[in-house]
Amino acid sequence: MELQLALDLVNITEAKQLVAEVAEHIDIVEIGTPVVINEGLRAVKEMKEAFPSLRVLADLKIMDAGGYEVMKASEAGADIITVLGVSDDSTIKGAVEEAKKQNKKIMVDMINVKDIEGRAKEIDSLGVDYICVHSGYDHQAAGKNSFEELTAIKRVVKHAKTAIAGGIKLSTLPEVIQANPDLVIVGGGITGQADKKATAAEMHKLVKQA
Repeated sequence: MELQLALDLVNITEAKQLVAEVAEHIDIVEIGTPVVINEGLRAVKEMKEAFPSLRVLADLKIMDAGGYEVMKASEAGADIITVLGVSDDSTIKGAVEEAKKQNKKIMVDMINVKDIEGRAKEIDSLGVDYICVHSGYDHQAAGKNSFEELTAIKRVVKHAKTAIAGGIKLSTLPEVIQANPDLVIVGGGITGQADKKATAAEMHKLVKQA
């Protein structure tokens, strides 16, 4: 099991300072969609250059032109790129094809997918590397979490690794770990804490013991 740090509400300078605090306790650093929108793929490039030992995920939430967008993110140094599960199969296939060429990985984000189990089964057959259940900010505000969805996709996914994101904190992490995802994605549960390093260290320890 691995730990991914999601950076959503920062600029490049802040992002690098934050990662410097916790780098030894995370496996993957995610340049979140808001950062990509504000700063562009330069944020991915600078993060990869600053922390070459970490894998960098570009949370592009691709919905169209899968091959092209994966190519551009790869050029910027992204190791993993996200595509939306609600996008067309041809978009996902294009993304997977390009990622294989570039020796990169594709994560499909299942945010807003209605039939989680059915769609996960379809996506799993398209050769993606990760399938991620995700309660977005708006979902979390409405009290939704991803645990049930993770259990649902674990039933049907045979090839891809599974990931979970959305509102995970140190207090809820043991419950997440019980559901046995391959990748746990934490944002504010680390970045919003007074002692980020200690929190990341504790989370990493729990994840690695699983």
